[in-house]
Amino acid sequence: MKYSVSVNGESYEIEVDADTVRVGDIASRARILDLDGPSTPLRMLTIGEEIHRVQMRPGESRGRYTLWIDGFRFEVEALDERTRAIRELSAATAKPTGPAPLVAPMPGMIVRVSVGEGDAVQAGEGLVVMEAMKMENELRAAAAGTVKRVHVAPGTAVEKGALLLEME
Repeated sequence: MKYSVSVNGESYEIEVDADTVRVGDIASRARILDLDGPSTPLRMLTIGEEIHRVQMRPGESRGRYTLWIDGFRFEVEALDERTRAIRELSAATAKPTGPAPLVAPMPGMIVRVSVGEGDAVQAGEGLVVMEAMKMENELRAAAAGTVKRVHVAPGTAVEKGALLLEME
């Protein structure tokens, strides 16, 4: 089975079959032994003639681990070919991240603009107050960012989907 492994930010392609591990052109016999049973994170790893003591803790997401090998800490992500392909396809179709432009969720009248161009805003901060159906609605920032451009002023009538603020 083939894996893409990232160790402290460096990537490697590793192939594992039966008792052999291949990294690039280098192949070696490898074996892992549980020291205290399968429920503990402590293992003995034999690579060729070398024996290493390994402690493994799962990370915050699938395939991520923190390893202590002979007293040295490594942040590792190991993904099989299928999982890596799915992740790459997901990343290619992912929506852009970061602050999104503020658009009018409904038709209405702008009552107040609480920010100006160049202002830094936090997620959840009120940006614009608009009146719709005789109610005032405060529109808030979805993410932290900086106001790039303000497209409306108090008293402006807007349609649903109208661009109110650009963020960066």
